[in-house]
Amino acid sequence: MKTYNYPTRDTWPALCQRPEIELEFLESSVKNILNRIKVSGDRALLELTTQFDKVTITELRVTQQEITEAEGRLPSTLKKAIQAAAANIEKFHATQRKDSVNVETMPGVLCWRKGVAIEKVGIYIPGGSAPLFSTVLMLGIPAKLAGCKEVVLCSPPGKDGKINDAILFAARLVGATKIFKAGGAQAIAALAYGTESIPAVNKIFGPGNQYVTKAKQLVNLQGTAIDMPAGPSEVLVVADSAADPVFVASDLLAQAEHGPDSQVVLLTQDPSMISKIELEMMAQLAKLPRKEVAGEALNHSLAILLSSEKEIVDFVNEYAPEHLILNTVDCDALSEKIYNAGSIFLGPYSPESAGDYASGTNHTLPTNGFAKAYGGVSLESFMKYITFQKVTKKGLQTLGPIVETMASAEQLEGHKESISVRLRALQ
Repeated sequence: MKTYNYPTRDTWPALCQRPEIELEFLESSVKNILNRIKVSGDRALLELTTQFDKVTITELRVTQQEITEAEGRLPSTLKKAIQAAAANIEKFHATQRKDSVNVETMPGVLCWRKGVAIEKVGIYIPGGSAPLFSTVLMLGIPAKLAGCKEVVLCSPPGKDGKINDAILFAARLVGATKIFKAGGAQAIAALAYGTESIPAVNKIFGPGNQYVTKAKQLVNLQGTAIDMPAGPSEVLVVADSAADPVFVASDLLAQAEHGPDSQVVLLTQDPSMISKIELEMMAQLAKLPRKEVAGEALNHSLAILLSSEKEIVDFVNEYAPEHLILNTVDCDALSEKIYNAGSIFLGPYSPESAGDYASGTNHTLPTNGFAKAYGGVSLESFMKYITFQKVTKKGLQTLGPIVETMASAEQLEGHKESISVRLRALQ
């Protein structure tokens, strides 16, 4: 980790910049993939699966038999853990339902808003060395609660030509309607445009690498909605002198093992805490199976010594972390001062991993500072809201002259006349 002692505020914007792995011609490469899928559909998907996933498949859709076989292979302990996590996630997201409320803005003028599910949603689940079956729960459960009619899941096949067993089990558990062996930017293209096998959807959810992220951004410009701008995962930990370096080091490493472009940041007012945590991180890192990946992430991660609580709060709000861990004695009071964060974890016994898997909150969160303007995925992410109004004769007689005056002032006589013809009819 790079250490900064009492950096001045004018250096904070540079410190808040996230690391990027430079990929030449990223946008042009993704545009080429999108165009191939748009033109050639399933054939291009199969070709790109061979090219990028290094496996040749003949069928894109996962069969019911494959799902049943995957469930049979999965250890019962893991099934129970997934089911317990699913119950917590469903319990938390079910509380987010909003009842329609009718408001009479003036006598005879009734307005209300009704939430309806997005009809067709696509869920992208990364595979590879870290198949994120937990993300199936985080996206599939609110989609089911919202009442989405079609939930299309795409995930890349492994070298055996199959999707990870836990992903398939979780997909069945949340009620995914169709599951396809497709990964990368090509899967995003298929969900946006549709192919012979994969139906086009109205909104695409899910994390991914820079190719997936760029593909989501590009199809969004073309009219397909996406969940949020997202990139490599990140955590910021605030530790005071009472924090246990073992706990803090484990939290930083848990995030670092996501990928080489992940970032972990440590903030503290205690000068001795940084060295204690770094020593503990090196000891724990040596035992991690993904130590090479975590080590790369640590190379561009930060340990920052600040002089006051106010500076810590201000830096957190400037950085706007995806995950924020407040491992401090006054964590509850401190959290009230934070207004830019995706998800906040309070106290020494609330590791980020709890939220990543099973506490109940959603782990699909804004990264790269977008927590300044976006919240994480929720039940509402899978819904849209339609407003209604019903005006009675009496209501129009009161409201109508107001509208006539405003329409006339905007020189929109057609708008005014649509009111006037009715008022004349009521005389």
